[in-house]
Amino acid sequence: MKHGRNPNTSARPFQFGNDPDGGFSRAIVDGSTPGAPTIPGEAEDAVRLPLPAVAREALSILEGTDGEGWCVGGFVRDALLGREIHDVDVATNLPWTVVRSAFQEAGWKTVETGAAHGTITVIRDGEPLEITTYRCDGTYSDGRHPDLVTPAATIEEDLLRRDFTVNALAYHPERGLIDPFGGIADLEAGIIRCVGDPLTRFSEDALRILRACRFASQLGFSLDGATFDAMMASKHLLRKVSGERVYRELERFICGDYVRDALMTCVDVLAFVLPELVAMKDCPQVTKYHIYDVLEHTAWAVQHTPPTPITRWAALFHDMGKPAAAFFEVRDGEEVEHFYGHPWISEQLACGIMHRLPFPAWLRRDVPVLVRVHDDVIPANGRAVRRALGRLGGRPEMFEALCDLKRADALAQAPFCAPRAELAEELRRLMREVLAADEAFSVKQLALDGRDIMALGVPAGPEVGRILDACLDGVIDGEVPNEPEALRAFARSLA
Repeated sequence: MKHGRNPNTSARPFQFGNDPDGGFSRAIVDGSTPGAPTIPGEAEDAVRLPLPAVAREALSILEGTDGEGWCVGGFVRDALLGREIHDVDVATNLPWTVVRSAFQEAGWKTVETGAAHGTITVIRDGEPLEITTYRCDGTYSDGRHPDLVTPAATIEEDLLRRDFTVNALAYHPERGLIDPFGGIADLEAGIIRCVGDPLTRFSEDALRILRACRFASQLGFSLDGATFDAMMASKHLLRKVSGERVYRELERFICGDYVRDALMTCVDVLAFVLPELVAMKDCPQVTKYHIYDVLEHTAWAVQHTPPTPITRWAALFHDMGKPAAAFFEVRDGEEVEHFYGHPWISEQLACGIMHRLPFPAWLRRDVPVLVRVHDDVIPANGRAVRRALGRLGGRPEMFEALCDLKRADALAQAPFCAPRAELAEELRRLMREVLAADEAFSVKQLALDGRDIMALGVPAGPEVGRILDACLDGVIDGEVPNEPEALRAFARSLA
């Protein structure tokens, strides 16, 4: 059984970066079997991955110290998939103390980032590289760190402790690929599968459960049946994981290219850390405007927003209050569902989640605002746009995010609602016209300020703010030009 990618999703087809035909046979010697260590027979047949110069130099230093080195982890996986490479990790048979001495002699800076577990970071020209001694991990009593780390004799033994087969690959520019657990086959099939027994892997570090969800979202891969079953059986272990680690994985998940399918697949796993999702699942929307239940509508809305934290989180939260707000009435003989007030409830739920998990302060400030106003009707005219900008604190970036959210919300509804997405783009265009014309949409842009109001004899206090707001309304409505004398006369009439 697999859980994952919807074939109807508009996701890019899976393809290895090294083979335009989508295959990867060049990496395997004739006669080798899937899942066996892979060592090319001829140099020209070897897989060539885009290894950064800093990693090549590091391998040379290790081998010049009579050691062995392999590039491991996410670099190998992403390079094979043709994805952007962010960093390279190296595994070696040398003790970390020997590694430190070798790189210091070569003029590199070294930092003992995880010496207790055999890890050291080496830095050249500002580029860091993490190097870890081959190791075998003991039990994980704290659900994160091994109680005992012992040296491993081979790279294959080291790869045995990794989480998923697609991450248990090793690469050397001359020696090719090593794949002891069928990671290449799983890459080709688009499957996330644990190395060895999945219950053991998740008991060692429960965060791996969320990492599996994250990889499904980022890569568009399915979840192996046994791995998914173990995720469900082990999700209670997530209570041991710190909020910081949970939040980081959730944000990577929510910003994935295939988040719609991953959310629908992983919702029962994610519910342990986001229990608010439970009520959304199978909550129908009995209205002509919707063809999905609340959860699937939300999943499509998230998919249709730009992959930035502010828009993705706002989309996830925007209808979270619907199950609590839902009620039915009979109209013209038909039962119709309503969700009056759901933006307010959604905002409260979003605030609760964002304080329960360590969201950064700027997201706690901005996301609830977008959730609260996502359903506001904004007519397509400059006056309405300026008022909406004012309600958003005069911040154009917030208006842009609101347009993104409105567009995604429309695209996730019934097909006849699609023109609402065009309205969102029209509002975006009008906002840019307002900015280009330097038209006032906030009190800060008025040609007078609070001191001018108090100079008219108005005492300091709320009345000053009321008059300034009225002046802004007058400017937006065209009742008074944004000029000092005209505004003072207008303010005097209000005092």
